[in-house]
Order: sequence, then C-alpha cells, then structure tokens
Amino acid sequence: MASKAHDRPGLPSRAGSAAAEPAGMDRIACVPWRSMAAQRDAWDDLARRAAEPNPFFESWYLLPSLEHLAGTGRVAVLRFEHEGRLAGLLPLVRAGRYYRWPLPHLSSWLHSNCFCGVPLVAQGAQEPFWQAVLQWADAAAGTALFLHMRGMVLNGPVCAALRQVAAGQARQVEVVQCEQRAMLASPLSPAAYLEASLSGRKRKELRRQAARLAEEGALSFERRHDAADVAAWCEAFLALEAKGWKGRAGSALASDAGTARLFRASLEEAAARGRLERLALTLDGRPIAMLATFLAAPGAYSYKTAFDEAYARFSPGVLLQRENLSILESDDIAWSDSCASADHPMIDHLWRERRSLGRLSIAIGGRLRRGAFRRLVGAETARRPATQR
Repeated sequence: MASKAHDRPGLPSRAGSAAAEPAGMDRIACVPWRSMAAQRDAWDDLARRAAEPNPFFESWYLLPSLEHLAGTGRVAVLRFEHEGRLAGLLPLVRAGRYYRWPLPHLSSWLHSNCFCGVPLVAQGAQEPFWQAVLQWADAAAGTALFLHMRGMVLNGPVCAALRQVAAGQARQVEVVQCEQRAMLASPLSPAAYLEASLSGRKRKELRRQAARLAEEGALSFERRHDAADVAAWCEAFLALEAKGWKGRAGSALASDAGTARLFRASLEEAAARGRLERLALTLDGRPIAMLATFLAAPGAYSYKTAFDEAYARFSPGVLLQRENLSILESDDIAWSDSCASADHPMIDHLWRERRSLGRLSIAIGGRLRRGAFRRLVGAETARRPATQR
C-alpha cells in the first residue's frame, strides 16, 4: 500500500464511547476532545510525568490544533486513568479509508504540522496503558479492521511497551512504514560537532559566507527563552516564511488561517510555560533566518524554520543551524529532533544522528478480524522493501 494514509476523521462508535475498566483501578474512556479543555491541570501533570516527551500531544499544542484546524469535529481522545490519575492520552479517529483503499480502521490523529505521534503515557504506566487501549479497541472495533498508530518513535519506551503487551497476547503488530529523521544527540561541544559533521572546506565556506553577509550590514544572532514580544516574533516569522517557496507553493503557515492561528497560539502558550526557544539571525535588526524550537526535556523539537531567499547565496539557514548547535551545551536537553523530512538536503548533512519513526498497524478484535488483518498487512509489507519498513 502507499506510504500516506488519507484518513477521514470520525468519532469512535457509541459502543466505544463508554468508559471501560480493564483491571484494578485502571479506567479508559473515549471522550470528545472538547471535554479535555476542562482537564488541563491533569493533562499538564501527565506531560510532566510522561515516559516519552511529545509536545505535540500536550494541552498547549493539541487543543489549539483541534480548535483551529479544519475537520477536527469528530476527533476523539482516549483518556486513560491509572491508580486514580490521568496516565495516558491519545487523539483518535475512525477512518473509512486506508490510503486509497476502502478499509475502515481506528487511527491515531495527526496533522501536517504534528511531528510526533507517541501517546502521552506516564512513566511506569506504559504496559497498563496499552493493555487498556487494546482491550478498548477489541470491544469498540465496530467495522474497523485494525488499529493504526502514526508517527511512533520505534525505539522508544512507549513503542517497546506496546510490543511487549502485544507479544504477551499473541497479537500481531507490524511496522508498515519507517523513516530515519535527522536528530542531534552528542556529548561533543558545538565546535567539535561541527568539525566532525562538515569538512574543513565546507566550514571555511561557511566562515566566508558569514563574513560576506556581515558586509551587507550589522549581523547578529538573537536567542530568547522569555515570553516577551512573542506575538511580534510570530508575525515576523509568518511574513518571512510566506516570502519564500512555501508561500509560492501555498504551503506556508500563513497560507491558511487555521495553521497561522495554531502557530501563534502554540508559540505564545509554549513561551508562557518556558518551553519555547526563539533563535534569529538578523541583518540591521531585520530577521533573515528564524527558528522556533519546542523544549521538552530531555528532548527538543525544531518546530519551524524559515530564511530570506534574497540572501540565499550566504546560506543564512545553515548559519542559523551552526549557531543552533549551542543547544548541545544545555544541561536539560540531551537530544533534538529536527522534525524534518527524511533525507533533508540541509539538516541531514549537519546533524549526524538519526531517529527512527514509523507507522504501526495492530490486530484487534476476534479471530476472523485478525485473520483478515494478517492477510491485509502481509500484502502491504510484501510490496515494500524491508529498508522502508
């Protein structure tokens, strides 16, 4: 099957909307996403206790995504309680199509500006979470043939717990798509990392470009972690991105009112919580390259970057990333996810580590449904080389 699913969102069936109690004090319920707005405190507490960070499923990003983007009215949230506390959260849709095939299934919900799909799960509750989710999916399957998890970190603790639970239940789990995304994770200093990543010739060229750019005016870098002037910074970024190829292609954030509102709201919320780093390269006080990074200790996510193509001959985006290597010196951050597409022509040459992300399809329901899933997923994986799974 193709590598991208075009899912039409749908709230899980009424049978799946009721709460279920898998075992002991654990409890799982499928609820309308709007009901989660009243549970921000518990949600934020869960994010602080998460076994694996994912800012894109935290309240300050997921709620604005659902509020401002189109087609979210039927998105639901699987809400898991463990020992009386919120311990797991997963946005979910009931999809009628899988890629171009009319194959109904349950799927985690992501959008084009959501770069990680790992559920928020409290440390120590990973296996109870998946036991509850899979029990719920079996009971609430309706016409769905399988459960599809998108944007999963394949070597992370949440995915490991899923595999462990599925193995104990003799439940089939298949990686149906995999990509290697550039990440930054090294004990080296910024200077030593740059030396290891780029040849002497390329480093010399970057120094030459920086020197020539400085001849155009006053050149400086600005790094901020505070919440002051975030609104103005957002407007400058949106304008800068819209001037470039994304604007011409209609894929810039400002090209759609919903994505522009999401960008503004999420950056303001992240900054207010001390979770945003803003980095800019300015020329005579005017930004010519900008980067917004979400901080999610022990990790960071390079959310959005843009540069002024009028200065492309000076490689302002690469100069900004050279400056961004200083995040290696952060006491709180052990790694950074580029959030870039696989084989990105710029960041893949600079950031040398890789993060494996992919999509998982999981058997649900009874014997007949699982048999049909086994045939479907077998046909899908047979069409794709192992290196792409």
